Amino acid sequence: MIVATVCGVKGLGVRGWLLLGLVTVVVLAATGVWNPFPGLWDWVDRSKPISEPDVVWQQRVGGTPRSVTIAGDTVIVEQRTRIEARTLADGSQLWERKADWSAVAGSGRESVVAVGKLLDKGYEVLDPVTGVTRRRDERAIAVWTYRNLLLDAYCVQATDCTLRAWEPRGTTPLWSAFLPGVHSGVLADNPELLGTRRLGATRIDGGVAGPESVPPLLGFPVDGRVHVVDTATGRVLQNVQPGREERLAVVGGRLLRIAATSRDGSCYFVVTAVDPATGQQVWRRAGINLRTADYAGCVQREDPQGARNVLIGVAPDGREAVLDGYDGRLLLLGAEGEKLLAVDDRYAVVRSADKDSLLGRELSADRTRWTRPAGGKSGAALTPYAAVISEEKPSRLVAVEPRGGRVLVELRTSANALAVGPNGMIIGEGREIGYVRWGAGAAGAPPPNEDAVPAPDPGDTWRPPTDQGSCGPKRELCADGK
Repeated sequence: MIVATVCGVKGLGVRGWLLLGLVTVVVLAATGVWNPFPGLWDWVDRSKPISEPDVVWQQRVGGTPRSVTIAGDTVIVEQRTRIEARTLADGSQLWERKADWSAVAGSGRESVVAVGKLLDKGYEVLDPVTGVTRRRDERAIAVWTYRNLLLDAYCVQATDCTLRAWEPRGTTPLWSAFLPGVHSGVLADNPELLGTRRLGATRIDGGVAGPESVPPLLGFPVDGRVHVVDTATGRVLQNVQPGREERLAVVGGRLLRIAATSRDGSCYFVVTAVDPATGQQVWRRAGINLRTADYAGCVQREDPQGARNVLIGVAPDGREAVLDGYDGRLLLLGAEGEKLLAVDDRYAVVRSADKDSLLGRELSADRTRWTRPAGGKSGAALTPYAAVISEEKPSRLVAVEPRGGRVLVELRTSANALAVGPNGMIIGEGREIGYVRWGAGAAGAPPPNEDAVPAPDPGDTWRPPTDQGSCGPKRELCADGK
C-alpha cells in the first residue's frame, strides 16, 4: 500500500505537484494556519510612484476622481457614486459616503461638504473631518458653494422659487429672495450662472483653486431673462431681457450687455456696463471681442472669458486684452503673438510670442514680475496660493509663487494637478492621488488676501489707488461699504 502511494505521488508530474501545492495552501488558509494571499495581493497591486521626486503620500481611491478639493486638513474626493474624505497628513481615509455629487464651501477649518443625490431634492452639509451631518435640507434643487457663503434654491412651483444664503457652518439663512424659477429639474451642485468662462489648461483640473469668494452680484437666467441678485442683502436688483443681438453677463458687480452685430462679413462688438442698483451706464467699450460669438451670424452662445472680476477679450489688432469688469479699464494689453494662459484679479500668466518663455504679469502695476522657460504646449492656472504650470515633453508640473515666480515645487510626472492648498497640492493619475508639499516639506508662502482686487488708475501706467487704505480698491472690505 505504501509503495503504491509513493508511486502515485511520483507520477503526479509538474501540473499535479502545482495542483497539490495550491490545494494545501487553500486548506491552510481556510483553517487559519497560514494565509499568504493578502500579502501576495499587496505585492501585485503595489502602486508605482506617480511623480519624481516622490510625493509625501500616495493612495488609491475607490474610483476615478471627478473632483478633488482641499478642505482645511482634509481632502474631499468626489467619485461617480460616492464621496471619500482623507486626511491631508498621510492620505488615510476618514470616512466614506454614498452620494452622486459633492461641493466644498467655506475655507480652512471652517469648510463644510455639501452632498446629495441626482434626481433627488435636498442635500446634507457634512463636517469634512468626521463626516457628521451638520445640517439637512429636504427641498433644495440646487446648491452653489463659495469660500464665504453657501446658496441654495427650492421651488414650490415652477415659477415660485426661493433663493437662500447661508454661512457655510450656519444653521439659519442669512437672507432669502424670490425668483420666478431657477431652471427645470433638479440641478445638483453649482449650476452655471451668467458670469465668465475660465481659461482651461491640459492636465490642470478646472477646480484646482477650490471654492472662490462669492461675487458681489450673481446673474440667474430664468426663461430668457436675467435676474441680478445682490449677494450681501439678497435684493433682486434687475430683471432684464437681452436684446435680439445681445448677451448678458454679470461680472465685477456690473451687468454687461454685449452686442454683436454682423456687418460686412465681420462681427462688430460693443460692451456696455450698467450699475444694476441704479440702471445707469457705467462704462462702454467698442471693438473688443469677448469671444462670445461663434461667427455663425454672430450668434452669441458663450459667456465671455475671464475670471472673477476681469474679462478677457481680443483687441481690433488681434492682441489679447484684460479688462476690469467693474470700471472697464484696460489692465493688460499683450504684445503681438503673445498668448494669455491664465488670469485672475491680480496676475496673468502669458506665453511669449516665440513660445519659449512664460511671463508672470502683475495687473495692478502692468509689469512683468517673473520669466521662466516654457514649451509650446505649456498650460497654466492661477490659484490664491500658487501659479500651476503644466509642461509636455518632458511631462512636468511646476508650482510657483504668483507674484515673484519662486519655484515652490517641480515634479517630473504625467499626473494631473487636482487641487492646490496653502502648503501643497494634490496630483492624480487614474485612481492614484498623492500630496506634495511646497519646497519638499517647507511651509508655503502665506496666502495673499484674495479679496483685495487692485483697480488701476487712469493713464498708461496702472497703479492701485492710494486713498483706499485697507478697505480694498473698491472699498468692498470697508464696514460701511461706501
